[in-house]
Amino acid sequence: MTIPSRHGNGATGMPTPRDIVYQIRSRRDTLSNTERKVADAILDDIAAAAGATVDQLAGKAGVSIATISRFARSVGCDDTRDLKLKLAQASAVGERFLDPSTPEESTFYARLYADIETTLREHLPLFTETLFERAAGIVRDARMTYVFGMGGASAVLSQELQSRLVRLGYAVAAYSDAVLLRMVAATLDERDVVVVLSTSGLTPEILAGARIVKQYGARMVTLTDPASPLAELADVVLPIHTAETDFIYKPSSSRYAMLLAIDILATELALARQEATQERLRRIKLALDEYRGGPNRLPLGD
Repeated sequence: MTIPSRHGNGATGMPTPRDIVYQIRSRRDTLSNTERKVADAILDDIAAAAGATVDQLAGKAGVSIATISRFARSVGCDDTRDLKLKLAQASAVGERFLDPSTPEESTFYARLYADIETTLREHLPLFTETLFERAAGIVRDARMTYVFGMGGASAVLSQELQSRLVRLGYAVAAYSDAVLLRMVAATLDERDVVVVLSTSGLTPEILAGARIVKQYGARMVTLTDPASPLAELADVVLPIHTAETDFIYKPSSSRYAMLLAIDILATELALARQEATQERLRRIKLALDEYRGGPNRLPLGD
């Protein structure tokens, strides 16, 4: 039996990273006066501290090298080398997550609108009619469609795609649980299709499920980064590109591209069976009007 390490994750065997920035900030007030100088010197510029030698860090803080060693142990590191490694890991997330400046409230509304508009405009040339016709053809002819999506927008939008397709009369089910993904994938065959939503195409659980899907011959449509490992497994890739800005406080605008792709795919599938779709939508409208009333132009459950 494998025993997880002190900082390990028992579920995956992967090491759990120690957040050195949090450790320094949370322990700062309990440190000695000289160690507190080291903490302040590091927090002032984490990237610079990560790249500095121990001598340089001691010089910036105005303390001895021995103090740096004591500080490292005080914040949960084995030694100064371990401290430097963790600082390097912390700085690797990018300066935008360490910048203490606050955005102007008067401008971020415009930034939100602009990022959404830019994302949609950049994706429109990529979302070709031929590409969506191929994806719709795979879903249209399937015995059953399964939608996989985990984490953030992908999990939420997997439910959105299920809602779109079920009202068109397609047999569809959405899953976001890692264990269920594997279980469902193992039951499929060439009569089934899986639509996988993953902006990055890197999520380990999604990739594991996708590989099982391919093992048993089911078709796969992915909404993902076309350069990702997930895209390599797909029969059709509906490309989703991310270009995150330095404005970290807003949600990713890439989810609007994914929602646009879902809407286009659902409309293709609706028009593929136009007469049957019209009848189903008529029934839904009748059922909703009877239930809630309201004006004639209310949406069908959106």
